[in-house]
Amino acid sequence: MTLLPVVEAHGVRLRPFRAEDTADVVDGCADPLTQRFVSNLPTPYTELDARWWIDAGAPAAWTGGGAAYAIADPATDRLLGAVGLNNPVPARGQAEIGYWVRSAARGRGVAGAATRALSEHAFATGTVRLELLTEAENGPSQRVALAAGFVYEGVRRSAGSTRDEGRHDLLAWVRLADDPPGPATRLLPDLPGGVLTDQVVALRRLAPDDAELMYRLHSRAEVVANQAPPVPPTREAIARRCRLAESGWLTGEIARLLITDVASGEPAGSCGLSFTDVAAGEASVGYALLPSWRGRGYATRAVRLLAGWAFGPTGIARLTAGTVPDNTASHRVLERVGFQREALQRGRLPGLAGARLDDLTFALLPSELR
Repeated sequence: MTLLPVVEAHGVRLRPFRAEDTADVVDGCADPLTQRFVSNLPTPYTELDARWWIDAGAPAAWTGGGAAYAIADPATDRLLGAVGLNNPVPARGQAEIGYWVRSAARGRGVAGAATRALSEHAFATGTVRLELLTEAENGPSQRVALAAGFVYEGVRRSAGSTRDEGRHDLLAWVRLADDPPGPATRLLPDLPGGVLTDQVVALRRLAPDDAELMYRLHSRAEVVANQAPPVPPTREAIARRCRLAESGWLTGEIARLLITDVASGEPAGSCGLSFTDVAAGEASVGYALLPSWRGRGYATRAVRLLAGWAFGPTGIARLTAGTVPDNTASHRVLERVGFQREALQRGRLPGLAGARLDDLTFALLPSELR
């Protein structure tokens, strides 16, 4: 019988599964979060399923050229979760890495530690490329990938499936054997302490629970009129936008934020920042306020906070904002922050029924921020 290697690194132990892990495997695989994000698990997950995995499923992974490790606490050897390699492509030196962690062990960095430990072991034994595929709405798993040095590579269209939703896209995160050690560099860092504030307004990342408010704001006629094309969003589109706010931030696609009033805690609007040219260090900003909060300088404060974060921790060199030429209220907000008018781009944006809209562009450099 071949003895499988035991890996101890980063505060976790990776070892083969054993019969005494049965109850903990059931605990982990029957958990609703595991069931949601790990495909092909039986529902309900029973002790019989766990025994099959320990006796047959995990050994088959090794026989097929992959790996199936129990993640154990080095002090007690009790099972905390599982991590493994699957879908190996030996000719390419490639494999996929995946994991699950028991609910009692979450929030302790177990998944990240196990991913780093197995990645390093795989690279040391001949693998040159590892992929980690995540659901678009699984922000915690995406944070694990980044912390373990995996870089966002793009969307795998229709690569995943669930019982309820059928086929869906997955996000691909990749690490190569010769990538530098440590966490992957992010285009959009987290906000310091999770919030930007000047003690009058505060900005925080948009969350799934903000969907109804965002629909109420972004379906208003005057807000729709100032976007391109001027088409009201659906309620489901706004809900999905809020669910994917974490992912958009982590992949570097867009930072979506809620604007709140510090004194009352009430939401006042939203704003966002997205890169227009990563290599040139250029990004664009946008914003909208609910009617009851307009005329108080809140949009100016929010854009000023967002610009300060962009020029500071984010390292952006230039900010732009596109506006409808007759949106003078928005122009005044930008000018108060220090933006300067740069160009009127005729017919740049799509309108309704094949029409084209002009785009009046403003830009801000770090030295101009007021």
